[in-house]
Amino acid sequence: MRLFGRFPRFLSLLVPLFIIGLSAAACGDNPDLVTFAGDSQDTFDPQSDFTDRVHTIYIFVTVLAAIVFVAVLGATLFISIWFRERPGRVAKQFHGNTRLEIIWTIIPAIILIAISIPTWNAIIDSAKDPPADALQVEVIGHQWWFEFRYPELGIVTANELHLPVGRAVTFSMESVDVIHSFWIPQLVGKRDIVPGHRTELWFTPTRAQEAPYLGQCAEFCGLSHALMRFRVFVDTPEDFQAWVENEQSDGAEPATVQAQEGQQIFSTTCGACHTIAGTAAAGVIGPNLSHVGSRQTIAAGTLANNAEELKRWISDPSKVKPGAEPPRSMPAFAGLLTDDQLDAIVAYLQGLE
Repeated sequence: MRLFGRFPRFLSLLVPLFIIGLSAAACGDNPDLVTFAGDSQDTFDPQSDFTDRVHTIYIFVTVLAAIVFVAVLGATLFISIWFRERPGRVAKQFHGNTRLEIIWTIIPAIILIAISIPTWNAIIDSAKDPPADALQVEVIGHQWWFEFRYPELGIVTANELHLPVGRAVTFSMESVDVIHSFWIPQLVGKRDIVPGHRTELWFTPTRAQEAPYLGQCAEFCGLSHALMRFRVFVDTPEDFQAWVENEQSDGAEPATVQAQEGQQIFSTTCGACHTIAGTAAAGVIGPNLSHVGSRQTIAAGTLANNAEELKRWISDPSKVKPGAEPPRSMPAFAGLLTDDQLDAIVAYLQGLE
């Protein structure tokens, strides 16, 4: 009986430790995930007008909260010492203090009003129409990758987004399967992407840098939700124009015999699902691979774009991303193609720059 009586108390000590251990495991490094020097999910390092506005409110609320914290703790400490029990002192009973009650009602009201004004202004500003010259980008969420379309430029790409610095960008977002959430911590807050509903969002990136900004899906959407990542390159106007011109081209023909063989194999095995500009491959089920060789990552931002990782991904996608199998992903080609055929496809795709 004594053991039974102590058991719930023992559990109450274990549960917090279990939660802490589980959280630490969830935050551990995944050796499969490629990382860059610029990868960050630090919302305290805003790099757009949208996040800068939110960050300003963060700081304002934090300062007010710190003032309240110090004031309350200071008053509690003062009262605890000044009115502590002393020999010969008798506690005085009283009921209510109208002046004090008015003061501690007015002060919180003033604080809430002070917080609400910039918050509502930020919400109203974010809901305004974007500038007329804003770059149009369509975002389509899939399990588990993002498709990006530039309708004005005739560009379709996946998992790597290029934006010009200093120019407003408006996103029109939708999902083809389940609810996803578009999030680039340093550039814009989370925005859900709901099937059957178009979501609008816009912001202006304020700093160009060579390293990309890390984005990801922020709404649980299945087994490989955590591996639904993408990267955003904020380019100078000149670099963005160069990227646009490259994306609008058909790309170079295979330069080697192996790559030519890979093109033939790709057209018969992969062309029904993927598009490669200038070829017969015109599938729309999977990501557009027209210039996949120029991308830094593959598999929705989880693997480095090199021959070894590309072959590993094509050989068996579900080993890299659980659940990445038909109909959500391509089949494991390791059992369908020979090793030499896989190498030929890799050589072909690597040359598509």
